[in-house]
Amino acid sequence: MFVVLPAKSERRFAPMEVRGRWWNGAVGRMARRDIWLVFNGRLWRVPGRLRGDAGEEVSYDFPDEASARSMVDRMMKTSAGTWRDLTEAVRQEANRRRTH
Repeated sequence: MFVVLPAKSERRFAPMEVRGRWWNGAVGRMARRDIWLVFNGRLWRVPGRLRGDAGEEVSYDFPDEASARSMVDRMMKTSAGTWRDLTEAVRQEANRRRTH
């Protein structure tokens, strides 16, 4: 499943397969945090966004999945909120769009 990352990320990165997606549960522009785990066949990337679509972005690259997932865990532990794993919801939405 190949998905283009949203907002500013889609301009900076080539399409990559989304392997994980998390959200801190906050809906306010200043409190929202998003984290992705993406893979392009050779490189693992962990992009994160602070403060919604127009907010700050960070991105970390890794040679292997274990290192990338470790960064995801660190990012969630150091950021407030009740983190929700949206990975399956993202997959279902991508499948729905493909079939309609």
